[in-house]
Amino acid sequence: MLILGWHGGIKAEWQDLGPGWSTHDGAAVLLRDGQIVAAIEEERLNRVKHSNFFPARAIAGCLKKGGVRLSEVDVVAMNFSERIRETFPADAGLPSADAFLEDPAATRSTVRGALGDVFLRHFDTDVADRFHFCHHHVAHLWSAWGPSGFEEALGVSIDGSGDALSGMIATVGQSGLGTLRELTVHQSLGNLYSDSVRFLGYQRFDEYKVMGLAPYGDARRLAPLFERFYELRPDGDFRLATREERWGLIHDAGLIPAARRSGQPFTQLHRDFAAALQRMLETIVLHVIGHYAAHTGLRKLCYAGGVAHNCTLNGRLLSEDMFDEVFIQPAAHDAGGALGAALHAAHALGGGGRPALPHLFLGADLPSAADIEAELTAWDSFVEVTHLPDPVEPTARLLADGAVVGWVQGRSEFGPRALGHRCILADPRPAQNKVRINEMVKKREGYRPFAPSILEEHLAALVELPKTRADTSFMTYALPIRRQHRALLGAITHVDGTARVQSVSRRHHPRYWRLIEAFRLLTGVPALLNTSFNNNAEPIVDSVGDAMACFLTTGIDVLVVGDFLVRRRPDLDLAFDVQRLCPSLPKSRKLVARPAPGDTGIYRFSIEATASRHFVQQYEEITAGAYQVLIRADGRADLGALLSACSIEGAERRTGVLQEMVTLWQRRAVLMQPSAFPNQRP
Repeated sequence: MLILGWHGGIKAEWQDLGPGWSTHDGAAVLLRDGQIVAAIEEERLNRVKHSNFFPARAIAGCLKKGGVRLSEVDVVAMNFSERIRETFPADAGLPSADAFLEDPAATRSTVRGALGDVFLRHFDTDVADRFHFCHHHVAHLWSAWGPSGFEEALGVSIDGSGDALSGMIATVGQSGLGTLRELTVHQSLGNLYSDSVRFLGYQRFDEYKVMGLAPYGDARRLAPLFERFYELRPDGDFRLATREERWGLIHDAGLIPAARRSGQPFTQLHRDFAAALQRMLETIVLHVIGHYAAHTGLRKLCYAGGVAHNCTLNGRLLSEDMFDEVFIQPAAHDAGGALGAALHAAHALGGGGRPALPHLFLGADLPSAADIEAELTAWDSFVEVTHLPDPVEPTARLLADGAVVGWVQGRSEFGPRALGHRCILADPRPAQNKVRINEMVKKREGYRPFAPSILEEHLAALVELPKTRADTSFMTYALPIRRQHRALLGAITHVDGTARVQSVSRRHHPRYWRLIEAFRLLTGVPALLNTSFNNNAEPIVDSVGDAMACFLTTGIDVLVVGDFLVRRRPDLDLAFDVQRLCPSLPKSRKLVARPAPGDTGIYRFSIEATASRHFVQQYEEITAGAYQVLIRADGRADLGALLSACSIEGAERRTGVLQEMVTLWQRRAVLMQPSAFPNQRP
């Protein structure tokens, strides 16, 4: 049986979504007889972080990997209820459920019919009679229990909200799912955390940044305040203060003037606020899970939902000795719901067994060596390309000599972590490497930690492992680095002595394992600093073209794609040579010209996003010169020719437009490709 699971919005990426559309992290998964054929997040392909569009590219990618057409799929599963129009409480602060039917292209008036129209429009196939609806949190639970390998376990889903709940606790096993408790939207720990980070100048999807900031603070300073935000009740229950009550308490404490604006430096108060927020989350979650662990006597835990990406909390779960074994879905966020819905359908309809999940290399594959070489060679005005019989030894030497390397191999990862196929790698020893990569590549706050990839055989020698068993290969848990190694591993050891570790096995990560082993033989250190291959404006790279764009617009020293080593040409001047590239706009961006206020005859120009403000940089102001270029750009004419066609004269003005285009490219507001290899993904 072929089952397609999907999660996401219903509008195409070129359609305006408006400010209230909250679906995010679109994805698709293809199962064949219960086994995972492919799993792809839409953001990797449309290049919109946390994409809330219909995941048409991800669906097409999964079908291609499976060698099937949509018409051959038996079931199309999704992680929300068919009664979704009825499930949003009026006071939940959520978008109208009727948004599912607000697509003007829809011709059918039911949720099933409207969704059928979406598929028909994108794939010319009507699958409305093959839909399988799965409650949002049931999908999360199945995404964790399905690949866990456990016969029976306590299942926990905690996130912001879905199908009018913010969580579900259940027993999960071969006989199905037995609900123990449902968490209401008013108990949303995901929303509590997301809302609270605004005091720190952050917004939705920045929660993980606060988790990294928390160890710099002292939770005790604000403990009396945060203890008024919640009440622990008997039997694993709890109450949260409303948003208005929390911010009223913050106001009454005199803290509002100290709230940080984006871009401002952090004070010790901000660090203490982050620490208290993190401790509050841990206290509540451990209260809930601890009760149901004791109540059921179950010694195994399956855990998913967006809150399950809090790796500091996950480390606490392992250290509390509540369970013998824990499995946390590595794609715990809503993208993983596509997998959970598909697995639920397989169970309900007899579509096969449970899948193993030894790795997450389930996305798009690199093309053939010949195609990689052709694409890289198209950039020969910018880079020098060398074919290597085996890139492992040369790359290990570069890393040992201090290089920062972009590493692209095989199929891309499913989920939010780079686990050895789409990575930026460096020596984990010099503490300066953390500062260097944060500044030159990530363009992010200097306090943010990096993770180590550690050879499985050497994990226990470097890391204090808890008694509770868990799969550490997915970079899911923050665990203590052994004290005697913390000074040595300065680039990956966080201020509290922990690291978000990834163990690397020879069996499931053969080339990556060999790279770390080669580095160990050179340095004595069986680990590498590993961070996702992207800058702060984009999702993790997926294609060769994505990797080239990130390499050329950041300070990465060397790029390795498959068996090819790529270096910048010594005489490269990007601000000048960019005119050899062909600009175009992503489909999720639009050019806008608006009259300035007043009857001045002056216009203001910008690049704006079609997605809602939660998901991408909404607005990029541009000059008239850049507007003239981009209004003519089609991805085929190079920038130099477009400048000439626009009659942009004068060396200073021309140079200004060239530099502006480089900046827009760095921010991924525009795409740039060599004319010899036309843009395949506008």
